[in-house]
Amino acid sequence: MSDKKTPLAGVTATIDTSAGLLTLEFFPDKAPGHVENFVKLAEKGFYDGTVFHRVIKGFMIQGGCPQGSGMGGPGYQIKAEFNDTKHVKGVLSMARSQDPNSAGSQFFICHGDAGFLDRQYTAFGRLTAGLDTLDKIANAPVQPGGEKSKPVTPIKITKVSITRPEKQV
Repeated sequence: MSDKKTPLAGVTATIDTSAGLLTLEFFPDKAPGHVENFVKLAEKGFYDGTVFHRVIKGFMIQGGCPQGSGMGGPGYQIKAEFNDTKHVKGVLSMARSQDPNSAGSQFFICHGDAGFLDRQYTAFGRLTAGLDTLDKIANAPVQPGGEKSKPVTPIKITKVSITRPEKQV
């Protein structure tokens, strides 16, 4: 019998970046649509070759924009799945505009505690390895002026790999 509630239980992602590796576990029981969306985009290669376009030390690193500007997406939006996960260091969440149901492909990983985002943004996973890489990206020099959260040297997402658990017989 299959578990329809959490078909993505045990699935993980490894984000290979120019700064190192980030390994994530997902929360399909809390945000199944967001996990499914991220996994689907990753398996299609959507994130490969993109950059972390927004980096704010002590707050978060943001990627997933195909244009690298923070204005792009996959061409669709998904419904919010706000939950009780706290936005603390290492938590994976979806970026969105003012509309709660406007997430698409852009995601962020918290670099510090961001409790003001709790229950207003959909948290759907967390880092299990790569805190050193998170720190390295979050501490990267950023552009002065209007682009003040854009890294001076682009931090590339080379590839996002999805690992599914072995099926047990």
